[in-house]
Amino acid sequence: MLRERITAEMKAAMKSGEKQKLSTVRMIQAALKDRDIAARGEGKSETSEEEILALLQKMIKQRKEAAGVYEQGGRPELAESERAEAEIIQAFLPQQLDEAEMRAAIADAIAETGAESPKDMGKVIGALKGKYTGRMDFGRASALVKDALAGK
Repeated sequence: MLRERITAEMKAAMKSGEKQKLSTVRMIQAALKDRDIAARGEGKSETSEEEILALLQKMIKQRKEAAGVYEQGGRPELAESERAEAEIIQAFLPQQLDEAEMRAAIADAIAETGAESPKDMGKVIGALKGKYTGRMDFGRASALVKDALAGK
C-alpha cells in the first residue's frame, strides 16, 4: 500500500512539475530499492510496511540533523532544503501520536513487559517499536520511558 502511494506521489510530482517533491520521492524509492536488495541478500522477499515506516522515520531524522548542522554552519538555504525534504517524507507516515497518547502507550508497554527500572528500558522501547513504528517519535518516547521508569 505504501509503495503504491509513493509511486503515485512521484507520478503526480512529475505531472505538476514539483522538482523538490519529485527528487525527494525518488530518493525514498532509491532507499527502498537498496533495502529490498539487502533483504534479498538476507533471504527475505520484500521489505515490509513496518520496515518502510522505520526507513522513512530514519530519513526524517537524518534530514533534521543535517538541517541543524547547516544552521550552525551558517547555511540557512541548505537547512531549509533539508527541512522541506523532511516535510515531504513526513507526509508518507501515518498520523503521529500526541503527548497523551504516547504516555498511555508507554504505560501499557511498561505494564506489558513488566519493566521496573531504567535497566528495562530496552524491553519497553522494543515493545513500542513493535506496535507504533511510524506513529511515534522514539527520540521523545525514549525520554518519556526513562522518566516513567525512574519514577518521575
